[in-house]
Amino acid sequence: MRLRIVRPIGLVLAAAVLLVGCGAPAVRVEGAQAASRGFEQALAARDFVSACDLTAPETRAALEEGEKQRCPKALAGQGLPVSHAMAGVEVYGRQAMVRLDSDTLFLSQFEDGWKVVAAGCEPRGDKPYRCKVKGG
Repeated sequence: MRLRIVRPIGLVLAAAVLLVGCGAPAVRVEGAQAASRGFEQALAARDFVSACDLTAPETRAALEEGEKQRCPKALAGQGLPVSHAMAGVEVYGRQAMVRLDSDTLFLSQFEDGWKVVAAGCEPRGDKPYRCKVKGG
């Protein structure tokens, strides 16, 4: 009789563990999607202050150093494409690649959420992506 009770409980616990394990990546995917949407909406509105707030600290620092001006003005001068549709999201731990209709973004998850580490990225076959904005 005990085996019948233990077996269903064990199956329920195993299912719960699987569901919790599957839920974590979904939360990360949704977070990366939301940050990407926010970044793209800020670019579309020409709200470069908000776009810079969604940029990773090292990326922002590299942009400011390279352009010799604060992030909002430096970002405005990059000519980043504005995308309106998401084509795909791949999350690997705390890193994500978000493919948009006219751009590819790379993001990292920080304590305060997902941040863009590279934008304006184009694939180059077997070579690494070429990005207009990227960290150091």
